[in-house]
Amino acid sequence: MHTIINQTYQTILHNCKSEIEELMISKVLFGVNMTAVELSDNSIGVASTLFQKQSRPNKHNRYYGDFSPSKYCNQKVSDLFKFDRESNLIDTLRIAVLNAISAKQREAGGYKILENTDPIDLIDIKPGRKITLVGAFRSYIELLSQSGANLKVLELDKNIFIEEHKKYYVPAEEYKTILPNSDVVIITGLSLVNNTIDGLLGSANKESQIIVVGPSANILPDILFKNGVNIIGATRYNSPVQLFKLIQEGANAYHLFQYCAQKICIINE
Repeated sequence: MHTIINQTYQTILHNCKSEIEELMISKVLFGVNMTAVELSDNSIGVASTLFQKQSRPNKHNRYYGDFSPSKYCNQKVSDLFKFDRESNLIDTLRIAVLNAISAKQREAGGYKILENTDPIDLIDIKPGRKITLVGAFRSYIELLSQSGANLKVLELDKNIFIEEHKKYYVPAEEYKTILPNSDVVIITGLSLVNNTIDGLLGSANKESQIIVVGPSANILPDILFKNGVNIIGATRYNSPVQLFKLIQEGANAYHLFQYCAQKICIINE
């Protein structure tokens, strides 16, 4: 596990070690866009699904052990965070579970939470301001491109942009050059799943306004705040049954907000 994820888990463990050690994974659903988990205390977590991009494994490398299909449920949460086998689905599952175990502590933690608020509403957007978006978050690109701001979008694949947005594309590997010179940095929660969050926050100018947003960004805020994040655009879920149904049917985040989720912002005071 990378530093921010590991430190967040250790913070949660410090706050309620006995409860975490008893927690089990009750339900897992790897959807095409998002993954959902339910734990034995009925807490819910979601993360963007990161699928393996590789050829089929040689039969000698096939894995049937813990945290493989048919064996995710009834595993201890603590064992998942000790598990050392690398896989994109395990990374996805860890963030979904981390989001689930963060939820109760977040609600009880005395954080400043703005209800029904999108982080984009809290940004001072004006012509010429240097705004960097990490990840091609289309709704944000459309809004920011109309503001006159100096917009750049760090992304791995230029082909996922619609034609009129390609002018904002910057190859993701240029983040060490782009982020230090940005007034506002908006990082999608997928960076937690694909383990790029440490490098991104480490390169960002601490004088910038830094925002982490998306369904994967529901982890306990403490460590993100210590690493310079000003606002977390998180999510609160109000119907687990509807949530699992939507994800099973290929929902995107906007479907969740239509039927069973609420946008919240957690503010670093």
